Amino acid sequence: MTFTQLEYVVAVDNWRHFATAAENCYVTQPTLSMQIQKLEEELDLKIFDRSKQPVVPTEAGIEIIEQARKILTERTRLLETVQHKKGILMGELRIGIIPTLAPYLLPLFVQSFTKKYPSVRLVVHEMMTELIVQRLREGKIDAGILVTPLQETGLQEFVLFYEELMAYVSRKNAVYEKTYVLPQDIDPDKLWLLEEGHCFRSQIVNLCELKKISRETSRFDYEAGSIETLRRMVEVNDGITIIPELATLDMPARQTQLLRPFRKPAPMREVSLTVHRNFVKKKLIDALKQEILLTIPEKIRNNKTANIVPVVD
Repeated sequence: MTFTQLEYVVAVDNWRHFATAAENCYVTQPTLSMQIQKLEEELDLKIFDRSKQPVVPTEAGIEIIEQARKILTERTRLLETVQHKKGILMGELRIGIIPTLAPYLLPLFVQSFTKKYPSVRLVVHEMMTELIVQRLREGKIDAGILVTPLQETGLQEFVLFYEELMAYVSRKNAVYEKTYVLPQDIDPDKLWLLEEGHCFRSQIVNLCELKKISRETSRFDYEAGSIETLRRMVEVNDGITIIPELATLDMPARQTQLLRPFRKPAPMREVSLTVHRNFVKKKLIDALKQEILLTIPEKIRNNKTANIVPVVD
């Protein structure tokens, strides 16, 4: 029995497909299949039922895979401890980040993190919250950077910062004349939203209490895929949208003139580094957290938690 064989077993359980598992392990399918077969022969039992598609573990295989995960987790912890004792931080850190954070947060810390820790390979995937949660549970990513609280059992959330939500208003809109905005000032017929699946959309629905308004009387005929698209739609149409504080950094004057803060306490979104409760790579996660905190603007770092807009209903 080898660590490599256990890794292959876990990969097949994750992907439920031998070819896909082999691809993600950077080996050929015959190599992966042969190693798993050798392990099955050594244990004198079948770990996977290959007659089914997708592949599923046998009853005995379920227990073996669970133990394999525990062994690999402890090996990672041991290696991390040794590296820490030597003063070395190295390895691969797989991160999922939501689309409404990625274009604004990643440029702040990625370059400094990779320069500070040249032996760490940072692998970042942009994905929706639901997929990040799924990948964390499957062990396919090490951490997620997303908006919380999620109220997901089995996950740990380490709050990074609180980000103010602001209105972005067309010059043609009545709200443009206001100094501060109240949620009830926003006409839902002129509110531009992200498409379904974005947690930021859910927050805006909660903030503006749009659930109380009939869809038939609201203009939801166009839903954007990015905050940048929403911003552009507001600029060329009579409308309003809500954007997070990070998206306002480095805005030119012509765009900052369209920003309107909400009346205090301003609505906030909570951004956290989220991991599985049995997560490994603790030192790498801690290093990432510290680098993010060092690179975000001081104003955002000092935001308070008085008015967090919920992500879920």
